[in-house]
Amino acid sequence: MSGGNGVHITPMEPGDIPEALAIQAQAYPVSLQEGPAVFAARLGLSPSFCFTGRRAGAMVGYLIAHGWERANPPAIGTLTGPAGASDVLYIHDLAIAPDARGLRLGERLVARAFDSARASGLGEAELVAVEGAHSFWHRLGFCEGHSPAIAAKLASYGADARWMWLEGLGPGQDGD
Repeated sequence: MSGGNGVHITPMEPGDIPEALAIQAQAYPVSLQEGPAVFAARLGLSPSFCFTGRRAGAMVGYLIAHGWERANPPAIGTLTGPAGASDVLYIHDLAIAPDARGLRLGERLVARAFDSARASGLGEAELVAVEGAHSFWHRLGFCEGHSPAIAAKLASYGADARWMWLEGLGPGQDGD
């Protein structure tokens, strides 16, 4: 579907993983990069929550999200899904190519995932913000949470990692 600035939001498919990995390499340090098997496993958990942004056919951003257990962020590189029912939308990864930043694509991808989550009966979202992204997530209404159990899980994400949550996924904002 078309959106502003010639960027189209489309569902992510397994064939999109190589392009997503290239964007990931531009957006994150090596310590936070995950391989194709992890991307495929995440996409397989909840494909209806994963989206790409494309401009002139080329991927310029992606969002990988899935259902997950509340207050139990997975460690970097985790391949397995939760044992029980999904409690929240877990936003695993959002990355935008450098030449597409400033187009509000991240907000549009998140809005699309929220729409799908609400349609699936999920009303809350969680994530681990890295590389200073907590200010972006604060603007979308996320709050920071703290607990000793979660602090231990965040170690693999780096020193400035922050666990964040949002109660009540707001109305759709995308307009696509």
